[in-house]
Amino acid sequence: MPDFQLGSHTLKSHGVEVAKVHKYDWLILLLLAAVDITLNVIEPFHRFVGEEMMTDLKYPFHKDTIPLWAVPIYAVILPLVIFLLYYFCRKDVYDLHHAILGLFYSVLITLVITDSIKDAVGRPRPNFFWRCFPDGIGEFDPVSGNAMCNGDKKVIKEGHKSFPSGHTSVSFAGLGFLAWYLSGKIKVFDRRGHSAKLCIAFLPLLCAALVGISRVDDYWHHWQDVFAGGLIGITIASICYLQSFPLPNQHDGWAPHAYFSMLAAERNGGLSMSPATRANSLRMRRTDMDSPDFTPQDTSPPPHQLLEEMETGRRY
Repeated sequence: MPDFQLGSHTLKSHGVEVAKVHKYDWLILLLLAAVDITLNVIEPFHRFVGEEMMTDLKYPFHKDTIPLWAVPIYAVILPLVIFLLYYFCRKDVYDLHHAILGLFYSVLITLVITDSIKDAVGRPRPNFFWRCFPDGIGEFDPVSGNAMCNGDKKVIKEGHKSFPSGHTSVSFAGLGFLAWYLSGKIKVFDRRGHSAKLCIAFLPLLCAALVGISRVDDYWHHWQDVFAGGLIGITIASICYLQSFPLPNQHDGWAPHAYFSMLAAERNGGLSMSPATRANSLRMRRTDMDSPDFTPQDTSPPPHQLLEEMETGRRY
């Protein structure tokens, strides 16, 4: 990727301007957070669970391998640290802002979708029997045959939230976004055949997959829950990343769309820039040209357009 002049587009010089442009995006994030909190407060649908159905719901009930508090650490904080490290190296506030915004949207949209489906489906977890009857003695309604749980209400409530897996969906939402981000930054698909770069891009996805496997091993989820959660997470992560960044296999796949829009605006409005800003922009473009990845752009019209213009007398 091109080597930029430090201090070109920092939080101090462009941060406020970028934040103002996307102020409504940040407000919507707060709304998404409020919606997800509400989804966790309301009671999920209590699916009918008969005595015969309990045969598949008697798996051991114990603490999960990956606790809930660990999920935001590796799915949100870890990517944020990597974004900040890149910013300190390149001083590109456009990249930092859109990476953080995209990550937050990926995680929060995934949470809202996952928790909405959890509440609507109400599928019992594989360890539902021990949540419902901590003493191991099942009690069922003599008329309907439905389970009459006598365990802790909070534990029973969580027992009705098996589908889809929240751990898995959020893991793929955060780490999947990170995998996209790393793919663009190290140019995994630069057509130079450095397959070792794939290991770096696949590592976050492997970690997310292992989290999903742990949910099945701990008997907190059925395999279908994990599969659906992973599909939701990676789909939302891909959409949110491509909303702001080009595909990693493109020539400009290392930077957000906003960065190139800014460069185009500076080129078009160069005469109205302050001397310092104009000089800074020229230094960045000169450094881009010195980069081995720089490809000159042919701005001349295609031959057929040239002929049409000559025929109509617009070009002599």
